[in-house]
Parts: sequence; C-alpha cells; structure tokens
Amino acid sequence: MQYVIPVITLIVGLVGGFFIGAFYLRKQMEKMQSDPEMLQKVAKQMGYNLNNRQMQKAQQMMKNNPQLPGKKKPGGGKRK
Repeated sequence: MQYVIPVITLIVGLVGGFFIGAFYLRKQMEKMQSDPEMLQKVAKQMGYNLNNRQMQKAQQMMKNNPQLPGKKKPGGGKRK
C-alpha cells in the first residue's frame, strides 16, 4: 500500500509532463513559422547554414504545411 501513491504520482507526472512538453513544442513551432531569426538559429544548431532563398523556401513550406506534431490530418489519414 505504501508504493501506490508514489507510483500514481509518477504516472501522473509523466503524463502531465508529456502534454506540457507537446504544448510548448507546438507553440515554438508556430513562432518559428513567422520568425526567420528563430528558424535560422534552429538550422544553425542542426549544422545547416541557410541563405536567403533557402530561408524563404523553408518558411513557405512551413506555412503551406501547418501540420504540427500531435494533430491529425483531415480524413484520418487512411488510404483507399
């Protein structure tokens, strides 16, 4: 009985942390779509040096495909 509360607390903490992390990541992705400096910073952290044309193309791709992690595509994503 003395192990039940810590285990429940651990599970609730992990689930809560996951959803808070997903929310934070989604907000950061939304900011990055409209902020070229942030996009450039992320690209440099990944080892890429983007020129202006590549930056515009990356921003256009992000704006055209607003699908963020955790959101489902319309239609359920099933193929016929």
